Amino acid sequence: MNKPRNFSDGRFTNAEPTTVMEPGSHWDTAYQFLFRGHKDRTPRHPLPVVHMDGYAQQSPLDGLRFIWLGHSSVLVELDRKRILIDPVFSERASIFSWVGPKRFQPAPIHAKDLPKLDAVLISHDHYDHLDKPTIMDLMEKTDSFHVPLGVATLLESWGIPKSKIHEYAWWDEYEVDGITIVATPARHFSGRGLFDRNRTLWCSWVISRNGRKVFHSGDTGMTAQFKEIGKKYGPFDIAFIKMAAYNENWPDIHLNPEQAVEAHRDLGGKTLIPIHWATFDLSLHSWYEPIERLVKAAEQVRARIVTPKMGETVDPERYENAYWWKEVVSASK
Repeated sequence: MNKPRNFSDGRFTNAEPTTVMEPGSHWDTAYQFLFRGHKDRTPRHPLPVVHMDGYAQQSPLDGLRFIWLGHSSVLVELDRKRILIDPVFSERASIFSWVGPKRFQPAPIHAKDLPKLDAVLISHDHYDHLDKPTIMDLMEKTDSFHVPLGVATLLESWGIPKSKIHEYAWWDEYEVDGITIVATPARHFSGRGLFDRNRTLWCSWVISRNGRKVFHSGDTGMTAQFKEIGKKYGPFDIAFIKMAAYNENWPDIHLNPEQAVEAHRDLGGKTLIPIHWATFDLSLHSWYEPIERLVKAAEQVRARIVTPKMGETVDPERYENAYWWKEVVSASK
């Protein structure tokens, strides 16, 4: 691969100095996960899900629609094209099928039951964003996988044909089947094992077609590059922005809810859709704290947010919010 500016000595770096975890905090964080997390880190009752039975038989329409599939997995319908981003359908976000963060409940559809896809985008190689069983189920569903630098080697090792894979450095842009796809910066890190930290790149995504524009943050902390992305590619009709799994021990690499709203404004987003929540237990806060904080922060600056149920087909221009999590929380008290 051609070496981008943020690659040296075999590893990628962020554009800004970034601490992944403060020195000495690993054991402290592990202790907190085991003994001090919020009592409601996982829901006590099932979350509402719209099951997508028969979805594969439906034809995509003109316009812009999306389906949040849980965590950071999103299916975007953009003028009769289907783009799937960060698909994870397995029970656990882990190298193992028997241990690791477990889904609160099954996804609204199985990967094998999805229709033909025009593109599959992966933001980075962490297990809650890149899931091998899901990718294997999608291999015959699409001719077009889009990944940041270094991730192509991993997909090829799983049997994905090289001809199907498009690999990106930050700011690389491709047009595939009438869809313009751009890998834009994020502030995060990568690695699937003990010794491969930052050997592959991480990114956010910009998708456009016929004048409609979509942003997906991938996994990221706050960065000045949001303004740069917004200036170059915005404004965005919708922006999927992660806003959970934050912790004081990793402040640079995961947005908190207030930062997610700030990022949305920096990007020039019209409608914010929160992602990276209500699916896996990846931090110490309650499962519902992030969305409560996001709603409050959005109200303070009059930012428009859309908070659908998993599996729900959403037309963002016509969607009326129902704060569904409140009923689940109330039932637990």
